[in-house]
Amino acid sequence: MDSSAAATTTMPRPVVRPKRKKVLVDYLVTFRWIPAIFVALPLSALIHLCIYIGGVLASIKSEERRRREHEENVAKVVRRLKQRDPKRDGLVCTARKPWVVVGMRNVDYKRARRFEVDLSAFHNILEIDTERMVARVEPLVSMGQLTKVTCPMNLSLAVAPEFDDLTVGGLINSYGISGSSHIYGLFSDTVVAMEVVLADGRVVRATKDNEHSDLFYGMPWSQGTIGFVVAAEIKLIRIKEYMRLTYTPVRGTLKEIAQAYADSFSFSFSSSSRDDAGGDSKKQQQVPDFVEGMVYSPSEGVMMTGVYATAEEAKKKGNRINRVGWWFKPWFYQYAQTALKRGEFVEYIPTREYYHRHTRSLYWEAKLIIPFADQFWFRFLLGWLMPPKITLLKITQGEAIRNYYHDNHVIQDVLVPLHKVGEVLEFGHRELEVYPVWLCPHRLFKAPVKAMVQPEPGFEQHPRQGDSSYAQMYTDVGFYYAPGAVLRGEEFDGAEAVRKLEQWLISNHGYQAQYAVSELSEKDFWRMFDPSHYDHCRRKYGAVGTFMSNYYKSKKGRKTDKEVREAEAEAIVEAAAAEADAAE
Repeated sequence: MDSSAAATTTMPRPVVRPKRKKVLVDYLVTFRWIPAIFVALPLSALIHLCIYIGGVLASIKSEERRRREHEENVAKVVRRLKQRDPKRDGLVCTARKPWVVVGMRNVDYKRARRFEVDLSAFHNILEIDTERMVARVEPLVSMGQLTKVTCPMNLSLAVAPEFDDLTVGGLINSYGISGSSHIYGLFSDTVVAMEVVLADGRVVRATKDNEHSDLFYGMPWSQGTIGFVVAAEIKLIRIKEYMRLTYTPVRGTLKEIAQAYADSFSFSFSSSSRDDAGGDSKKQQQVPDFVEGMVYSPSEGVMMTGVYATAEEAKKKGNRINRVGWWFKPWFYQYAQTALKRGEFVEYIPTREYYHRHTRSLYWEAKLIIPFADQFWFRFLLGWLMPPKITLLKITQGEAIRNYYHDNHVIQDVLVPLHKVGEVLEFGHRELEVYPVWLCPHRLFKAPVKAMVQPEPGFEQHPRQGDSSYAQMYTDVGFYYAPGAVLRGEEFDGAEAVRKLEQWLISNHGYQAQYAVSELSEKDFWRMFDPSHYDHCRRKYGAVGTFMSNYYKSKKGRKTDKEVREAEAEAIVEAAAAEADAAE
């Protein structure tokens, strides 16, 4: 697909903006690499060492001891919730510090009055059940912990998001995705059961077909505002030692790139094979195990498709093995970009190293924090310390830099129907001009309830490429980096750009990832996300009047004492109304 001339004539042009005068914070951002290298990196290494030691000690514990400790910790959470006085104490949230959260939101609700419950002890892998093919884990177990245990067993979570530090609880309560989501859906779709502590201290087990099935479907995207997940059973799949990865360069307009991306994985989802991904049809076997796309400019991208492969196959003469996990290796996104010059090529990557391919460079955000960190000399000397912990980056940035990033930086994941990818890429080029752009497909399953996130109405009557009778194909489009306007020294209104993006999503049945900075009003928040089933669960399980509401947690800006008291008063009124409804 080589139509650069056509691309030039049809490409939407970015908004032209006046030049921006530099202020002190610009220089603080420019030299942010100094505290990053001399403070964040050494401390990150110490934290990683502590995590490693903690993992070794945890692995020594017997399964019975881990189970006993889990029950004791659950009992502590129950006692803490029962200590709360609704008339005296604030609304409930976890005691996790704001800077510990991986998301980019300010977590401003934790800077106001609240009633905290400590969940920091829930970081154990409780059981790897190879018969039922599920992993039973606590909410603070990270993806790095899990893949370290499961990959040597040739097992993996069905959806294993790329960042080491992402936790099970966050991925269930918000959202999680990986290159296998075009088969298995979002992370929450792979959850088999959840153990949840409710507002009144009851502990229940929710599955899709037991008496708490409504809670099972209500927890995803709820941001922990219905109850506390204290354990989850998650689907495991069998894998092989390597990923056979094909890099395919694409050139053309943004819509042509989007079509090439769709064609790279959804060719087998034709009308004749809309059955389960686990089926035995020949066409189903053509679906790659992993899919990822990166758009490097308005006219160039690279699509990657991976298939699990045995060590025997990978080590055959003539096959190339790329150990991307070595500290001195080029950052993955830059290495993939070489396909634009080399043409299509194939190589084998050890599976766990492939899973965490974007961790060292924080996708491509590390380039902004330490501009020379991608150079060979830095990778060779200090690459083993990368990446700096996001927690430490937040602590060292200060209020001024934090506000600067909100105004002059974009970190947004948006979920859009597959057939809308070309349109959102054009919108992003015009309003954001952020490159590279990450593309990752995922199935959005049709649930038996009106969940917060659901496919377009009637999609099954008019199926498009990638759709099936029970799921619509969506794509996570990731915009992470400084906008072109900022890099050119022009004015850029980050809040206004995000508002425009949010309105585009509402108009096109898209969704904004909840870790990202949001400018949504309460009315627009519930236009984007369906509140029907969420409100039902909040009322039925007593969360109203105890837990913060989803929008309250999402709302940008420091909460004033007046806002906090208004939210608490509103919660008490809602709780009384819910009790009255239940009595009727």
